[in-house]
Amino acid sequence: MDDQLLQKRLGHVFKDAALLQQALTHRSHSVLHNERLEFLGDSILNCVVASLLFESFTTIDEGDLSRVRANLVKQQSLYEIAQRIELSQFLRLGEGELKSGGFRRPSILADTLEALFGAIFLDAGFDAAREVIRGLYAPVLVSVDPTTLGKDAKTLLQEFLQSKKIALPQYNVVATHGAAHNQEFEIECLVPKLEIQVFGTGGSRRAGEQAAAKLALETALAMLAKTPAAARKSKQRTAQLKLAGIATVQTEAVKDGKEAAKDAGKESAKDKPAGSPKQKSLLEPAAAAPATAPATATAVTSAPSATDTASQQHTQITQPKTA
Repeated sequence: MDDQLLQKRLGHVFKDAALLQQALTHRSHSVLHNERLEFLGDSILNCVVASLLFESFTTIDEGDLSRVRANLVKQQSLYEIAQRIELSQFLRLGEGELKSGGFRRPSILADTLEALFGAIFLDAGFDAAREVIRGLYAPVLVSVDPTTLGKDAKTLLQEFLQSKKIALPQYNVVATHGAAHNQEFEIECLVPKLEIQVFGTGGSRRAGEQAAAKLALETALAMLAKTPAAARKSKQRTAQLKLAGIATVQTEAVKDGKEAAKDAGKESAKDKPAGSPKQKSLLEPAAAAPATAPATATAVTSAPSATDTASQQHTQITQPKTA
């Protein structure tokens, strides 16, 4: 395969073609192989990716930056980039590795990509290596979510449930299958509040728990997506009312009391003959008063008028004293 095509995909043309050939050479091919270049390229890659993350994510802390970087420079991430540029077509492998499919092996492809970074550094310096790495990682950084990248399924499920104020999941070993040296664990994951019960299997208890947690998280997210927005808002509103000490049944009772007061006021107005303007003004507030208003209104209307009181006082004053 023409190495010019690979250099075009990398975005770098080697001045020293021997460095490129060495970077592509596996130890199974010849004595002059790429392992030392891989060591150099690994260090350069870590430095450049750390710099790119520092520039791209200005609000996340050191711990999250370290977690994201570790996931971007791990074997799987490098393998995916190597596949994207079809690096397997340019590898120089020994006969044994060719027959066993070494050109498809993730470890070989990831190591070769790191060796290329080391070779570019030696060929043109750090800035050249940085630009090549930046170009290869640009599509990856666009889709990176620093809040979730590198977190396992159990951690993601736990954080999701905590954000919804739901109790943490329960994991139980349901069964084990196979011989002692090759067991498979079946793990149950329960989230009682959401009525979720799922099962996962793995070669170890931890692997089984991770598989079950992944399925539980997918189930919980699917349930949330299916719940209508109006229903979610209604539940949230009910919870807010309860927290504030306002129960819906109390709200209905107040409403019924107001309606009863209005009806009582209307019936009283029909039965009682039209009175003086003063008497009418005393009756009108009863229609808008709460349920306890009729008792208060009755007490007010049964009280003696101010005119009667004044007349009694006048009589007592003007009555002549007897001997």
